[in-house]
Amino acid sequence: MPAATMSLDLETYSSVDLLACGVYKYTASPDFELLLLSYSWDGLFTECVDLLSGEPLPKEIREALVDPEVVKKAFNASFERLCFSRFLRVEGFLDPSQWVCTMVKATALGLPGSLDKVGQALLLPEDQQKIKTGKQLINYFCKPCKPTKVNKGRTRNLPEHAPEKWQQFKEYNIGDVDAEIAIDEKLKDYPLMKQEQELYALDQRINDRGVRLDPKIYLNAIDLDKIFKEKTFNKAVKLTGLENPQSVAQLKTWLEEEGDLGEVKSIDKKILPKLLEQTDSEIVRQVLECRQLMAKTSVSKYEKMEEMAGADSRVRGMLQFYGASRTGRWSGRGIQPQNLPQNRYEDIADARQYLADGDFVAIEMLYPSVPDALSQLVRTAFIPAENARFIVGDFSAIEARVLSWLADESWRIDVFNSHGKIYEAAAAQMFNVPIDHIKKGRPEYELRAKGKIAELALGYQGAKGALVQMGALDQGLTESELPDIVRRWRNTNPKIVKLWYQYEKAAFKALVTKKEIKLPHGVSFSVDHNGHLFAGLPSGRRLCYWEPKIIPHKKFEGKQEITYGGVHQQSKKWVRLGTYGGKLVENVTQAIARDCLAVAMKRQAAAGYKIVMHVHDESICEVPNGQGSLKEVAAIMGRSISWADGLPLKGDVEEQDFYRK
Repeated sequence: MPAATMSLDLETYSSVDLLACGVYKYTASPDFELLLLSYSWDGLFTECVDLLSGEPLPKEIREALVDPEVVKKAFNASFERLCFSRFLRVEGFLDPSQWVCTMVKATALGLPGSLDKVGQALLLPEDQQKIKTGKQLINYFCKPCKPTKVNKGRTRNLPEHAPEKWQQFKEYNIGDVDAEIAIDEKLKDYPLMKQEQELYALDQRINDRGVRLDPKIYLNAIDLDKIFKEKTFNKAVKLTGLENPQSVAQLKTWLEEEGDLGEVKSIDKKILPKLLEQTDSEIVRQVLECRQLMAKTSVSKYEKMEEMAGADSRVRGMLQFYGASRTGRWSGRGIQPQNLPQNRYEDIADARQYLADGDFVAIEMLYPSVPDALSQLVRTAFIPAENARFIVGDFSAIEARVLSWLADESWRIDVFNSHGKIYEAAAAQMFNVPIDHIKKGRPEYELRAKGKIAELALGYQGAKGALVQMGALDQGLTESELPDIVRRWRNTNPKIVKLWYQYEKAAFKALVTKKEIKLPHGVSFSVDHNGHLFAGLPSGRRLCYWEPKIIPHKKFEGKQEITYGGVHQQSKKWVRLGTYGGKLVENVTQAIARDCLAVAMKRQAAAGYKIVMHVHDESICEVPNGQGSLKEVAAIMGRSISWADGLPLKGDVEEQDFYRK
């Protein structure tokens, strides 16, 4: 048992933009400093230390920060841990295994990821919630200010410039600790599992390690994009005679007056292809193509790399633990590694070299689109350290494997235990043709596209709309074909269809009877003493549906649906969300896939492999030359998991001298 628990919250100053550049670069700024520290021992009285005004950091706090017997608690604990790492000038960073993050505790239950929104969702009393004036005070004291006559040309606000505000700031800092303690107390029945706390520490070490970037790639990409955009802009000016052909109003007027398109209501990126099809004018076609090229944002990730890269060219803090609340999957920060474009060029190494050399002419001559080339090369900016290489392990089609296993869909499990070509196998089953006919050069090969889109869109009770959202119409399928694809896929996968209704029935039954409903493969649904619905996973982890209710269905008369408190994906507001069988299956499937990756990463770390990044279902290890092997990493990825008996796992492993997929 720990000797004590210390809850704490810091207010800090740095001229580096925290949101734009991340906490690692923020704390590395030469002018970074601690302003205020509020702390509480074991949830008792909260004290504030005014560090900026000269109050020393108490000896007991300094000692506690490096004492493994003292648990340090904070909301978004990585911020406090990294700030104190810099303040104490420790080698590397403070040990994350000694820290507990209240934000992770909240997001693991599907609650919001911000202190004020958690307090609101938990209906805490007003005096226990985050003080609402805090943002104004942070902007005043924690960031540089513009020099004006009013502030006598200063670039920073200090306590003596606004003593009353400073006192309010101290009260705000104390209030944050009190709010964190109130949240922790409210969630005392839901401690983070030991295995999840260990995974959090591993996640923090991966973020601390960071991954190396190649400045030649991201800086040249930014320069070449600027040159290309300027060239395209000038071409559009010459073709149209407009002062600014990027102006929507100017271009729409020109198209209506000079083109053969009639009234042009919009020129957004979805409409441009249709306008290109409608015009017979070569000049209009060229102008529309210029518009498409100027609108493409191919360098935003390169610009973020430049913002976030440290002095050692490594970028840190890109991964957010429990970024996808409830399922526990990671999300991205800053560069957003979870949505990197794939590499479609076979000669990607050549294209990368042209970019590294700044050879704009070669890129423009050899590739159909400069913006597309730059987009495909984003991944290649990630490189291993000197005298090292990446070993990338990818769980092949992990969601499809888990879904097949949960449903006991035997033909699919046979596929994954043999050749693994699920798109071809799905098409063969759906259209009753031999799988060896679905290969390039045969007419049946066109069925693979239908098998692929069905696999990607229909596993979680999706129908025609899901196919459209997944891009079926953009891939050449017609709307009239879609219902047949849905019918064929469902007929081919009857056990998966059954699984949707089985999960929905189990959730309803658990809510009505308040009993645990057990399902195959270690999945269960239950309601705890606080009335929250939980989906139990074979790993022992649980997914939480906060304050569930059964209400009349909004769309289907005579039916009921389960709703619960959750964060709306778009608005990020705390609202009532509805769920159904396919969605429950999706949550459980994705959570199990995440747990498989977690087990593999723990095993890799235990074997001495240093993970620098992970994207979806693949981990990227930075391995010194002469150490480690593909064979060993493949064995780790493919090793069975005790709680997933019969799950056909397979790890595709590759050595890389730059990251690609």
